[in-house]
Amino acid sequence: MAKQNSPSLIEVVKQVAEQQHSQASEIEKSKTVLFQLQAKFQQLEKEMDSILLETKTTEREIYLQDDAIEVTKYHCENLEAQVRALYSENLKLRRDAETVQEEFEMTFARNNEYREKIKAHKHLFWETESKMPVMIQLAKKKTVVKALKTKKEELMRDLQNPQGSVIKQVQEEITLLKREITTLKEFINKKSDFLEEEKKMHAKLRKEIEVQNKRYNAILKRLHCQLNKLHSNKRQQHWNVQQLEKKAAELRKCLGVVQLHSSI
Repeated sequence: MAKQNSPSLIEVVKQVAEQQHSQASEIEKSKTVLFQLQAKFQQLEKEMDSILLETKTTEREIYLQDDAIEVTKYHCENLEAQVRALYSENLKLRRDAETVQEEFEMTFARNNEYREKIKAHKHLFWETESKMPVMIQLAKKKTVVKALKTKKEELMRDLQNPQGSVIKQVQEEITLLKREITTLKEFINKKSDFLEEEKKMHAKLRKEIEVQNKRYNAILKRLHCQLNKLHSNKRQQHWNVQQLEKKAAELRKCLGVVQLHSSI
């Protein structure tokens, strides 16, 4: 019986040994797989830490970009307010310029009207003067003087005549002529005084016109300076707005890249 059971015991021991060997081999394989899984898990942990760090960095950049966008938005709003203020000022300056232009045109029209009145007054003055009794009398006196000169020449010839009545008559006529000449001189003096007063009045009016012209030229010069300054400010503001728009576009582009990384 012992001999019969002996081979079966050996087989059992052999089977147990094979099973142990098989289990040991399986255990080694499991250890190898476990080591590989642990190494892979550690690698994944490192990648997770790196991803978390990158995510935090990206979040900080996003916060900074958001702050920059807010600041840029604030600057844009300020620039828009300045542009609106400049536009309002431009409209006001344009209305002021139109008002000054209208005043200048009205003054220029009044000056032209005044010149026409002066011209008409001069014409009327000379026309009236030519019809004045004094001027008519002056013309008559000139005729008389001419006639007296002719008569004087005749008398000079008659002086050779020894008759005294002719000399007496000549003396009387000379006295009368002197009186007429004195009257004519007085009239000429009065006429000169009148003409001097007219010259003074014209000089005063000319000065007033020059003062008005200088005043309006100064106003126009000031308005031109203000318009040039306004155009310069508008060009500077336009350049600033363009720079801010470029910066905002770059920020939007960076924000899009950050959002793309975050989604990945």
